[in-house]
Amino acid sequence: MQTNFSVAQLGDPALAEANKILRTCVHCGFCTATCPTFVLLGDELDSPRGRIYLLKSMLEENRPADAETVKHIDRCLSCLSCMTTCPSGVHYMHLVDEGRAYIEKTYRRPLADRLIRAMLAKILPFPRRFRLALAGAALAAPLMPPLAPLFARLGPAGSRFSAMLRLAPKTKARAPAFRPGRTVLPKAAPIARVAILNGCAQPILRPQINDAAIRLLTRLGVEVVLPKGEACCGALVHHLGREEEALHQARHNIDVWTREIETSGLDAILITASGCGTMIKDYGFLLRNDPLYAAKAARVSALAKDVTEFLNELDLPAPPVAKPLTIAYHSACSMQHGQRINSEPRKLLAKAGFSLRDIPEGHLCCGSAGTYNMLQPELAERLRDRKIANILKTAPDAVATGNIGCITQIASGLALPVLHTVELLDWAYGGPKPAELADR
Repeated sequence: MQTNFSVAQLGDPALAEANKILRTCVHCGFCTATCPTFVLLGDELDSPRGRIYLLKSMLEENRPADAETVKHIDRCLSCLSCMTTCPSGVHYMHLVDEGRAYIEKTYRRPLADRLIRAMLAKILPFPRRFRLALAGAALAAPLMPPLAPLFARLGPAGSRFSAMLRLAPKTKARAPAFRPGRTVLPKAAPIARVAILNGCAQPILRPQINDAAIRLLTRLGVEVVLPKGEACCGALVHHLGREEEALHQARHNIDVWTREIETSGLDAILITASGCGTMIKDYGFLLRNDPLYAAKAARVSALAKDVTEFLNELDLPAPPVAKPLTIAYHSACSMQHGQRINSEPRKLLAKAGFSLRDIPEGHLCCGSAGTYNMLQPELAERLRDRKIANILKTAPDAVATGNIGCITQIASGLALPVLHTVELLDWAYGGPKPAELADR
């Protein structure tokens, strides 16, 4: 693609990177076939190619974002399926992230939109605030039927609040077994020492995921440290265009992990939420121009691994007893497209004795995408229902995936158990049976 940025514009590292990405696009349109919003809406501007044209025009002309551009960029899930499809290697993720940051700086959203986005940015990444918000949602849940007409009259804002209440868990999660600040040792001499990301939303929604990962890792001889003082990885605010907040959270975590690396050493930083993993693996790029953090960020990104990547390197043995369950494996977009992890979770589940089923249209997003299912609830629900219909075609006993957002989204419309891959692996290798499988 031909671009026409001025020399002065190219002095800005962000625009120079955008220019490089734009120039790799050859207009082939392969990306349209695998873009969830184009598949649903059939609008060229809701395809990666269409959004690239909108971003090029906005950035090249150095003009404030307009409502039309914002509408179509907001509809992007950042599922990155287009990057898997693209034969030219267009790094759409970095381009759309720059576009979102630019929109945040130059476009004034309607008041209700600003308030909702600010609320999500100031609540979801902070566990205590998120826990309080969920307690409030539980109290409001019985009022949902009588409030439905009011939400309908509030337009987009009403549908967003309604989606938040629908997605909120109906029961309070138990406390995690392993809290930040602990180091969990295996029975024998450790074969490796790793940190595990505690996260922000996951320990409130489903603490049993990290509990299962820690139990499994220590049984396999791995020392697991839960560093105290971690913050959100930054992905939630990053995708809202709040660039400085995201980088602040990234620097904070880099400081926490660097202290651990330089005191006792780490062989890996493990992540059990693939959305967070995609973000942390990108720290090196995001802070490449920061003289104080560039090297530290690159080191952290190099150590970051999804838990299934690390487990696959350990060459797990066959389990004591095979588990006769049929599992539909849903590969989260941040896993298959963001991190290009495809075979590792499947190999682990098959080796553990589960019968695996691949889901039709597995490349299409379930509609979770961070805050997308709250900010674009109608599109998210259509994608969720499409995903569930494809899951049911495989006739599984349960669904496995590697991202808390996908678990929450799919479980909101599916009666079958939806579990994290590591919960099933922990059970297969001697851990407790997940509560959701009690009757199966």
